[in-house]
Amino acid sequence: MKSFILICGIILGATLGLGGQALADDSVYLGDDGLPDLYIKAVNPGYTVDGVGNVGEFIEIARKDSDASLSLAGTAVSYTNTSGNSSIIFEFPENSWMTGETLLLRLASSPGAELAAVNYTKTLALKAGIRLERSGKVVDQVCWTGKDGCETEFKSSNPTTLVRDKLTNTFEHMSEYEPVYDRESYRVDEDTDKGMAVVSQCKGLEFSEILSYYETSQTEQFIEFHNSAAEQILLDGCKIRYKNKTYDLAGIVRADEYKVYNPESFSLTKNPTNSNLLEIIDVNGVVVDALEYPNGQRKGTSYALIGYNDDGEELWHITYAPTPGLPNNYQEFKTCEAGKVLNQETGNCVKATAVTEKVCKEGYYLNILTGRCKKQEEKTEKVCKEGYYLNPETNRCRKIVENNGADYSLTPENHEEKSSFVALYAVLGVLGLGLVYLVYEFRKEILKLFRKVFLKSH
Repeated sequence: MKSFILICGIILGATLGLGGQALADDSVYLGDDGLPDLYIKAVNPGYTVDGVGNVGEFIEIARKDSDASLSLAGTAVSYTNTSGNSSIIFEFPENSWMTGETLLLRLASSPGAELAAVNYTKTLALKAGIRLERSGKVVDQVCWTGKDGCETEFKSSNPTTLVRDKLTNTFEHMSEYEPVYDRESYRVDEDTDKGMAVVSQCKGLEFSEILSYYETSQTEQFIEFHNSAAEQILLDGCKIRYKNKTYDLAGIVRADEYKVYNPESFSLTKNPTNSNLLEIIDVNGVVVDALEYPNGQRKGTSYALIGYNDDGEELWHITYAPTPGLPNNYQEFKTCEAGKVLNQETGNCVKATAVTEKVCKEGYYLNILTGRCKKQEEKTEKVCKEGYYLNPETNRCRKIVENNGADYSLTPENHEEKSSFVALYAVLGVLGLGLVYLVYEFRKEILKLFRKVFLKSH
């Protein structure tokens, strides 16, 4: 019967378009409305308003039965970014209880963060999704990418909140919505075994900066963490995972503190051909944060988290101003030593004299890339004398031909080519020479014929 109810719930959810929701198996009770006992009610990813980021960011969860306290042991909220990577952003302690109808979670670094039952530290993007899990099973989820059955994405130009309609079991973008914050809606029993709460002790720890390309010694490498939460984080039991191996962390990171970790038992790839992945692992094996540092690392640089874009996504850059243990600073180009200046076209430092002090003679200019003087190429328009014009294709002057009706006859005249007469004279000359040759060659016969003809006639 429970399996039948589950199937009906899933079919109902697909029919109503739940925006990518998935319900758990029959271990979670589903009512006639298709909702589990604990579900997502509203989500707001936060917006930049008057220069202040993450304004209004929150996650509101609700339950159907508010008559008795609901144990939140084994309950977690996970986040899936636009790349499809998932991580838990908040996991409730074993000794925590939901005592009201709704429970409000807010981003720790957002304005009004204190008006929430709990805080999380991973900011939501304008295109992403969240899931509500209990005992490792997904009981509810919603995504807002505009694809694959998800709700439409949030727009930075039009702030809205994605709110669930309990009657239709669908989500809708609403421009006016205020979540409910009840101070009595959440309780953590202090007299319960405190050791049970360590499952969330690494939550809120984030990668902030990494230096892999050392100049002289591997000891120059460092990994920097940042605690953006309002409370300190205990690192005991947390680990770093790199190239399928884990390394223990220890100590405390205070609220809003930057902590430097110098790897001793392993070395970071200085400038990886492919992106290298670093992960922070919680005591229960959950990935708290992940960082891929790409190819392009250079001497004197670090790879640092500089800020966030309008969608709440992290902005990482290679910077020439490493700041271990301090807030990050973006410097696009290297700082040149005394006597040199930066060539911004190449990113290299060159001698200042080659660029700023050399003076070229008149008619020459200084090439800042080579530091050499080059002759200025000046193109002046050629001027032709009167009666001629400039041919732009050949840059030569040509005579202007005019026909005003007086200089040229309208009746065509016949002209013989001089070459024809030359050929005629040549032919006549050849014939003449031939005739002379014949007379000379047959002179005796011609003479006999001449005497014979003329003597008979006389």
